[in-house]
Amino acid sequence: MRKVCLLALAALLWAVAAAAQTPYFQGKTIRVIVGYPAGSSHDIWARMIAPQLTKHIPGNPATVVQIMPGAGSMTAANYIYGVAKPDGLSVGVINAALYFEQLQKKPEAKFDWAKFTWIGSTTPTSSLLYMWAAAPYKTMADVIKAKEPPKCGVTGTGNTGYFYPKLLELTMGAKFQLVTGYQGGADIELAVERGEVQCRAFTIQVFFGREPFHTWRSKNQVRVLVQGGKKRDPRLPDTPLFTELMDQYKTSDIHRRLVAVMSGSGEFGTAPMFATPGIPAEQVKTLRNAYAKALTSPELLAEVKKQNLEADLIHGDELEALAKDVMNQPAEVLGLLRKVMGE
Repeated sequence: MRKVCLLALAALLWAVAAAAQTPYFQGKTIRVIVGYPAGSSHDIWARMIAPQLTKHIPGNPATVVQIMPGAGSMTAANYIYGVAKPDGLSVGVINAALYFEQLQKKPEAKFDWAKFTWIGSTTPTSSLLYMWAAAPYKTMADVIKAKEPPKCGVTGTGNTGYFYPKLLELTMGAKFQLVTGYQGGADIELAVERGEVQCRAFTIQVFFGREPFHTWRSKNQVRVLVQGGKKRDPRLPDTPLFTELMDQYKTSDIHRRLVAVMSGSGEFGTAPMFATPGIPAEQVKTLRNAYAKALTSPELLAEVKKQNLEADLIHGDELEALAKDVMNQPAEVLGLLRKVMGE
């Protein structure tokens, strides 16, 4: 009888040891939830990174990309924060400026930006505003003087497409008519070609990264009126910086500070990836390490080159610190931010 008990105990200990050695993610599936439609830059990045997560996470879990568009990716953010389980099996790719909605205390923002589990991102971004070449607005001075404001297409209120024109209005007196409600960038681009709207604000990286912008530029169908960043992008040598225009129009110091705070959303990168709060530290470490390895994999780098994109790692630790920092703003800046965002 004693021998049988010892054998049973040995078998139990072996089973426990085997279970401890089995990678947590083995046999599981990670959903990569994208807050924009299929074909968007966020979707492109998600589909490039997802198979690399399978490759670099111990246990090689399956990965699937799920499209969940709505309200400039707020639908996806709310889902990850409030619905998805804190098991590391649901990650999101969303708009980097979505935290503006929380700073304004919008009831639709049912998340806490600083509490998300930040996994990683790629390529800090700068913004621009383009204008359809057939429109009668050749420079920002033309927009400022225009009797009829140009129409810019927008997906939602918490992204570059909305706040960048608003910052131009506040800092130098430009006027834009923002047409909201588009599901994604592709819908806006079709609207531009149909003449429904004339302009859009988004990132320099996307403008030089995909169609239809390659074709538009080759046919001189589009011009860029203003660009962000600290120095002119070499691909836009004749386009003034936002800071240069603020010098020209004598923008106040407090408004310059607001521009710096809101432009800081670019530090979150092109397509930040995050997960539900409360995930165990070991799983967070695994996801972050896998993301970092993904951005250096030969397969991904080849696809990045093919897509004419850039792959510069922003580590999850950096995003975590940045998320806490951007949510800590003085009342004066928050008041101006609410004004820019239409409150």
